[in-house]
Amino acid sequence: QVQLVESGGGLVQAGGSLRLSCAASGRTFSRYAMGWFRQAPGKERAFVAAIRWSTGSTYYADFVKGRFTISRDYAKNTLYLQINNLTPEDTAVYYCAAAIKSSNWLSLSYDYWGQGTQVTVSS
Repeated sequence: QVQLVESGGGLVQAGGSLRLSCAASGRTFSRYAMGWFRQAPGKERAFVAAIRWSTGSTYYADFVKGRFTISRDYAKNTLYLQINNLTPEDTAVYYCAAAIKSSNWLSLSYDYWGQGTQVTVSS
């Protein structure tokens, strides 16, 4: 069984930064890509960023506007999301996910999901 566990969320003031982590454990699995999503209160879950696991190439949602950086530590089997200049609109539960099959960025199908980590930004 594959487990993805997010951490690093919390309460932060507007203008601050956070680094979210997503650790993969359980059975060894080969992933094509991993991504971050977020779900704000009363809204649908939205794509934030993705990274191809082997090459490190990245893809971002338009709203990111340079404030978010997705990265991975191949040796530690861990995914990261650095978020800078946080605003109250970034308040959401952030989820990481893993995609097994290769595809273009917009068609990736995510097979495994974490439970999420809450990010709350105060004004």
